[in-house]
Amino acid sequence: MELHELTALELHRLLQRGEVSPVELTGHYLDRSERLDPELGAFATITPELALERARFVTEHVPKAAPLWGMPLADKDLHDRAGVTAAYGSRAFAGSVPEASDDLVRAVDAAGAVSLGKTATPEFGLPSYTEALVGRPTRNPWDPTLGAGGSSGGAASAVAAGMLPFAPGSDGGGSIRIPAAVCGLVGIKPSRGRVPAGSGLGGLAGLGVAGAIARTVADAALLLDGMIAPTGYPAAHPYAVRAPGDDGPYLGAAIRGEGRFQVGVMTDSPWDDAYDIGIAPAARSALDRAISVLDGARHGIEEVAPAPEPGYPEAFRTIWQAGAATIPVDDERFALLEPLTQWLLERGRAIPARQLAEALSWLSEFERRVISRFASYDAVLTPALALEPPAVGWYDAEDGERNFAQQVQVTPFTSFVNVAGLPAITIPVEFTEAGVPMGVQLIGRPGGEATLFSLAAHLERRLRRAPRHPLVW
Repeated sequence: MELHELTALELHRLLQRGEVSPVELTGHYLDRSERLDPELGAFATITPELALERARFVTEHVPKAAPLWGMPLADKDLHDRAGVTAAYGSRAFAGSVPEASDDLVRAVDAAGAVSLGKTATPEFGLPSYTEALVGRPTRNPWDPTLGAGGSSGGAASAVAAGMLPFAPGSDGGGSIRIPAAVCGLVGIKPSRGRVPAGSGLGGLAGLGVAGAIARTVADAALLLDGMIAPTGYPAAHPYAVRAPGDDGPYLGAAIRGEGRFQVGVMTDSPWDDAYDIGIAPAARSALDRAISVLDGARHGIEEVAPAPEPGYPEAFRTIWQAGAATIPVDDERFALLEPLTQWLLERGRAIPARQLAEALSWLSEFERRVISRFASYDAVLTPALALEPPAVGWYDAEDGERNFAQQVQVTPFTSFVNVAGLPAITIPVEFTEAGVPMGVQLIGRPGGEATLFSLAAHLERRLRRAPRHPLVW
């Protein structure tokens, strides 16, 4: 068995026992990435010299007790690493090289990880698919005619193809969970405030948080633990506010998968009144199988009554457009932006202050309603995607309104979780007849990551899902 076939947890144990070195492991993944990436477009940049230099430094100078000691990963190309090109998925920033690393990059370094480069992202992480014009489209390793989702699409493609054992990502409306589901992986979006280096507390409406993409539930927990507390628990938080709940680490819950929980099942979405939302047979089949498995394991299963939210689409669109308004481009670089980004930016800069304030207020009240609606459940189960993964080029690249509608129709169950600040995890359940993975999403209470890891591990074990890569890779 080759190194990339092992789980991240198995690799971590080999490193701890000295049966493989950080330099050897880094070299293996570099060789695999440089060979496979030309066909998949998972990386924006691969940095072999820097990666091997870092692996040697970790070996000689970083204590083995560091939670991610010697583990290869890659930075999403929305996060600055000093001295490494950062285009943020945009032609307007192609070739830019930041002088300093951002908080998340410093956190994984402190945890002992080795970065192989930057994973691909759509322009500024705005769309839920990764086909940025600054590079190549990122493809799904299970079927390269399909996209890999977004905005952490490069991270998901790299993990699914065995170019990385796991990868950090960021999620402002589904950007971890969507590509994880599309590529047959586990994706964890933690509670707002949970990850100190990617808390969401400094962003508009608190939407975007840092999380993990991996092949197994335990691997996702291993990475999330390292991101939360690079030097051990309890984590040092730079904000006075963070999500309540247990302080981890989460790996134990992800390995044990213990407990009996009350699970609500939700199939409506807050987009239903504005868009034609339908659940495809493949998505329904994955949901039904997950329900059957959890019911058979004696978890309580109950349908969540629909709760229409007709004000949600307008309020969320306002925030999404307002976020794009802050993109630092001048008149000369505006023409280099992709049509969707131009549409979002122009709409965002035209939003009156009163409309923005009203949208923020509405979403704050929506957060309270969602948490109250889910209060009687330990977790809420939804489809991960409403439709099967779209083909590369399926999204309208010119018409912003139609493009936004298409994204909503594929992923109606993700963005509201960011608005509510709740943790959520996606888990692969089965494959379609065409061999495309389909999964489900579990949404937890504030600070309820441990419960999600336990439930996800139980589901993974009952499904007898062994991690594997597509055979072609």
